[in-house]
Amino acid sequence: MIAPPFEWLVALRFMREGRAQSSLIIIGVTVGVAVIVFLTTLINSLQASLIDRVLGSQAHIVVRPAEELAVPSLPRTGTAIAARIEPRAQRLRSIDQWEQIYPLLERAPGVVAASPMVSGPAFATRGSASKSVVLMGVDPDRYRRIVKLHEDIVAGVFRLTGTDALIGIELAKDLGVTVGDKLRITTAEGGADVLTIVGVFDVGNRDLNRRWVFTTLRVSQTLLDVPGGVTSIDLAVSQIFDAEDISARLTSATGLQFDSWMRTNAQLLAALRNQTISNRMIRSFVVIIVALGIASVLVVSVVQKQKEIGILRAMGASRRRIMVVFLLQGATFGLVGSLLGGALGFGLLQVFATIYRNADGTPIFAPNLDPQVLAVACVTAIAVGLLAAAVPARRAARLDPANAIRHG
Repeated sequence: MIAPPFEWLVALRFMREGRAQSSLIIIGVTVGVAVIVFLTTLINSLQASLIDRVLGSQAHIVVRPAEELAVPSLPRTGTAIAARIEPRAQRLRSIDQWEQIYPLLERAPGVVAASPMVSGPAFATRGSASKSVVLMGVDPDRYRRIVKLHEDIVAGVFRLTGTDALIGIELAKDLGVTVGDKLRITTAEGGADVLTIVGVFDVGNRDLNRRWVFTTLRVSQTLLDVPGGVTSIDLAVSQIFDAEDISARLTSATGLQFDSWMRTNAQLLAALRNQTISNRMIRSFVVIIVALGIASVLVVSVVQKQKEIGILRAMGASRRRIMVVFLLQGATFGLVGSLLGGALGFGLLQVFATIYRNADGTPIFAPNLDPQVLAVACVTAIAVGLLAAAVPARRAARLDPANAIRHG
């Protein structure tokens, strides 16, 4: 049977002799790791859920025609002219030569899907009830890769052919219609048509559920007087936080207007960044507290074990081996505390997800522990244990054996 290394034997003996101190520091590390695991998983899950809800009903990038700018007709010759330039009326316009631009956008680096759209204001009428809506003409097979509208259907089917229409659940209540009923759509351009409701959706936003009406591209092009054109192209990207960079790159390449979700949801993005910064600050303070706790316990242990350390040095133990003894203690505190802290953090997530729920009874987030978060927490705890033990270990290694035995 192979005997354990000398350093391990001494380290474990010192930890057993100071059971109270060892237990306290392990509890401290456990709580610290649990706080890190719990907060990191909670904030990451809430942010992912919030982003999923926001982007669940909108494209990552929306491509629109360049804005029409009013240009002065008089030449600028240096003579002062009291001229008032009125802004040009922004009429509903199609993207110029969109069919040639579409393949370029679809194959652009970072873009995973593209979908043309024709959208504009309209009125939905049923009997004496009339509501202002946004008419949205899409290709259903392409659009479902941008916004998973087919997953939000609560009645009927996700289908758009001929004069089919999909409306929101709030609009259906306002107009008193359901699947199979007829709906008259009129636009300011003079278009009018009667559509058949084939599906009712709920995207989780009451305003959108009250305003959106989806039809085929051809029907919307006719009603909005945009023959053969599209008013926007929706894009989905592989990495959502690269949307702004991709928008800037495509703007310079095409000259069109690109609005990323990061620009249209600037306040949300700022809130997410503030949450991330707060989480990092809390974790930093927890790490510092854990490090100070381990260091203080081992400093006290060096003082209490001076005589034993002096005897070991007199028996031939090198300074390096004495340092390893205390480094092993720090690493052990970090390892044991991180494993217990991971279990405690997972338990806290389960309790939190059970107690706090959405209004409909569903969990606010999925209480799943990310193995990467646990691994990072364990490695951090062990590293902190080693670093915190470095100073006491050097102090123990520098003890003079004769003085340590005499004054120990």
